[in-house]
Amino acid sequence: MTKPYDPKDFYYRQAKKQGLRARSAFKIDQILRRPGLLGRGQAVLDLGAAPGGFLQILADVVGEGGVAVGVDLEPIRSVGKPWVRTATVDLLAPDALDRIRALHPGPYDLVTSDMAPKTIGVKVTDEARSLELCAMAFRVAEALLRPRGAFVTKVFMGGDFPVFRRSLQARFDRVDVVRPAATREHSYECYLVGTGFGG
Repeated sequence: MTKPYDPKDFYYRQAKKQGLRARSAFKIDQILRRPGLLGRGQAVLDLGAAPGGFLQILADVVGEGGVAVGVDLEPIRSVGKPWVRTATVDLLAPDALDRIRALHPGPYDLVTSDMAPKTIGVKVTDEARSLELCAMAFRVAEALLRPRGAFVTKVFMGGDFPVFRRSLQARFDRVDVVRPAATREHSYECYLVGTGFGG
């Protein structure tokens, strides 16, 4: 018999204990253990950043010599670090890229996205909506990443997942499928990690 779903699982409790805004902070922390993704003094852009779980970890990794930018449709409460800049941005708006560049005019070393659709429980629909968000994040990454930069996006596996993965493989030297330990046991989400952006 499978264990019942526990919304307040180990990682949820650990996030609360450590002052992290979401359990997803542990996912990006585990992903960033891969060598060369992000380092001190670099620039990172987090798409769909609210409430700020990813952003807290990313800010700590780049440090005060770097810059961490977070954008979302929802306002993001201040992380309390001057090198973290946030804005309410609709990525579908014509001025979205201009608004992101206003926060940091240079290219980014890493673009991350933890965006996920509001699920309705119909797997094929949820997967399709997830891929739409991934494609949107990828378009932003293509415009703002530096050559050799990296891209991390959450995706629901299934449907056209292989097609989207191939589209990333055409632009990055390497694309890995990563399932962090902090991912819920019965979730069908994973992360695609692209490194060595071709520009």
